[in-house]
Amino acid sequence: MTPGEPENSFTIAVTPDDNGERLDRLVAAAPDIGSRAAAQKLIASGMVSVNGQERSKNYKVSEGEHVEVFLAPPEPFDLEPEDMDLDIPYEDENLLVVDKPAGIVTHPAKGHNTGTLVHGLLGRQIAGGEHPHRPGIVHRLDKDTSGLLIVARDEETHRHLTEALSRHKIERTYLCLVHGLFETREGTIEAPLGRDARERQQMAVTKKGGRDAVTHFRVLESWGGAPAAGVTAAADRAAVAAGKPGAGTTAALPRKGSAGYSLLEVRLETGRTHQIRVHLAAIGHPVAGDKVYGRRKDELGVGRQFLHSARLRFTHPDTGVTVDVSSPLPHDLQRVLEQLRGH
Repeated sequence: MTPGEPENSFTIAVTPDDNGERLDRLVAAAPDIGSRAAAQKLIASGMVSVNGQERSKNYKVSEGEHVEVFLAPPEPFDLEPEDMDLDIPYEDENLLVVDKPAGIVTHPAKGHNTGTLVHGLLGRQIAGGEHPHRPGIVHRLDKDTSGLLIVARDEETHRHLTEALSRHKIERTYLCLVHGLFETREGTIEAPLGRDARERQQMAVTKKGGRDAVTHFRVLESWGGAPAAGVTAAADRAAVAAGKPGAGTTAALPRKGSAGYSLLEVRLETGRTHQIRVHLAAIGHPVAGDKVYGRRKDELGVGRQFLHSARLRFTHPDTGVTVDVSSPLPHDLQRVLEQLRGH
């Protein structure tokens, strides 16, 4: 194998959950690969090694091994500004906060070389970060998740914001509608997340090898019943901690035999891929409209996962002033709540 440039390679540490996995499936799960066909092509070309040795596509990896993947240089394409009607609730010379509509990918990726949020923001002088096709992007939202994102306009601002995000200094609050009712008003889910052992393009709660993930939630409204009354926040937290619905998880248990829906305010302490969707599904409360981690039938006709980045609060890296931006629910999600309230 001939090493390429450092930015054109990455290493996968084989975790206990990956033990015995085929090499092509493991490589295919990496975000920069995306398919088994692409993984197999790299393996056949000698661009993949396990502990420094080339292996076949059906090689079974073992815990503790390191898989190094070298990527062919990406096909060059120039980022061109695209005209998009975007809501920018906050901006200054250092950064901006954009309210991303659902259905738009945050930045260019495999299969998305046009039509991304980055393309729509290029005319606003966004900049910063190591990846040339992700200028200014500090954090991301899933394609079908709407709401607020911070974007930097220079390298120093991007670095400060990225560090603040890693130190949990940026408060991110979401609104989401989930299936089922809760016996407590608030709770915390603490469960590590990693790649699903069978569906490698998805995430899952893992017992070993995952990355720490913490999600806080509070019940705002419910339909089909009501949360338990007369309990204090402290009692709620104690009840949640006693529930332990899964390894490493503390969360409110579903009300027995309940259907119904609950509107939650969710605050992220960490920001793992699909964290809110996976954590809530893991405790029996999948996000309404989420066909990947939830129910296949969209009973309310949401049309996407009911998940909205509703508030961002952080200290401005240049001025030290607190920036606090909120976003109302978009019309498609508001319509679903009005439907529930009408019943």
